[in-house]
Amino acid sequence: MALSAFVVAVLLLLLTPGPTNTLLAVSGASAGMRRSVPLVGAELAGYLTTIIPLSTFAGPWLSGQPQAALAVKLAAAFWVLMLAARLWRHPPRLGGESPVTFRGVYATTVLNPKGLIIGLALIPPAAASVLEPLPYLAVLAALTVTVALLWVAFGATVLRRAASTRPIVFGRLAASFLLVFAASLAGRAIGLI
Repeated sequence: MALSAFVVAVLLLLLTPGPTNTLLAVSGASAGMRRSVPLVGAELAGYLTTIIPLSTFAGPWLSGQPQAALAVKLAAAFWVLMLAARLWRHPPRLGGESPVTFRGVYATTVLNPKGLIIGLALIPPAAASVLEPLPYLAVLAALTVTVALLWVAFGATVLRRAASTRPIVFGRLAASFLLVFAASLAGRAIGLI
């Protein structure tokens, strides 16, 4: 895949609402921009944790192991479901401690199917040289940081007002989005979607 096509594909994937982006926006709304910026590093670390091993050696192995792929998808669905339950029970409070943590964003990103798509389909495998995927990984890192900051800023500016006027409704709406993502992941994993 040409680097320009890679940029467009990754940008579209990263901009698409999903569990990690929901958490970044919720944190931006509840904790503000400055306190949410460290979560950008959690997302980047999560993607690199998934993508580097996939692009270097796991891709060929996973293609012959449908049960392993199913287990990863179901684990991702379960994790997102747990996040939804946590947000439902403990909605974010403006200026208070955000229910979104570094560890939560990292784990959500590691289990995010976007990482699987990027690692298995978009980044060229390190067939001839370990250095082959490096330019793609550098572009991925820059795009991940940029888009994550956009999601945090969206939460801090647009969603902050909703979080301040009706925090319980805001938390439950965010939890509902995560529930839809969990159901979608589980449905795709077992072939219902």
